[in-house]
Amino acid sequence: MKKLYPVLIALTLVFIVLWQIFFANTNYYLVSVLVLIVSMLPFFVSFEREEHCAKEITLISSLIALAVVSRAVFYLIPQVKPIAAVVGVSGAVLGAKRGYIVGAFSMFVSNFIFGQGAWTPFQMVAMGVVGLIFGIVFEKIKVNKISLAVVGFFSVLIFYGLIVDLSSVLYFNSDMSLKGIIAVYAAGVPFNLVFGGTTAVFLFLFGETFIKKIERINIKYGICQKV
Repeated sequence: MKKLYPVLIALTLVFIVLWQIFFANTNYYLVSVLVLIVSMLPFFVSFEREEHCAKEITLISSLIALAVVSRAVFYLIPQVKPIAAVVGVSGAVLGAKRGYIVGAFSMFVSNFIFGQGAWTPFQMVAMGVVGLIFGIVFEKIKVNKISLAVVGFFSVLIFYGLIVDLSSVLYFNSDMSLKGIIAVYAAGVPFNLVFGGTTAVFLFLFGETFIKKIERINIKYGICQKV
């Protein structure tokens, strides 16, 4: 099931890139909903092999709501948002699949506050990838303040930044020249550094505590296994 997500992500990115090129700034709500459906496909497929209960859906929904609120409360401070930290912790505790779902849904919902647009599908995939990376990485390494901060910083700086800035490349660089592409990505680096840095700080300070609380709830009620 985990092998399915990279394929779905690649196909989704190809789809939204083609949409941005040929139908820019039109029907972005429809595209966003399609991204949500794609992100849920492995979850739906696994219903036949796993037991998904109301408690699990409630936990995932609660984490999405928390991620949305964490972004909203820092509305006036650009790039200083704990949303990636919440998504990352969700992936680390609940696994890559659920981490991706929390990331994609949280960006879609929070953009009703920050504004929907052609950038929304890119943000959804990008934040979903952050949750996915945390789920994959922390299945193999131990969780601690340092590892959380390091993974958070680089997942935001590299993966989130590359995917989200791709929308700017397509929008501002119509001739797709190499010089234009480099200029757009270079302009985004300071913003991605701030976002990655603040994500690392939030994870370093609160990540372990947050993980313990989620794990306690998960174990107490036997909600779900990491997948």
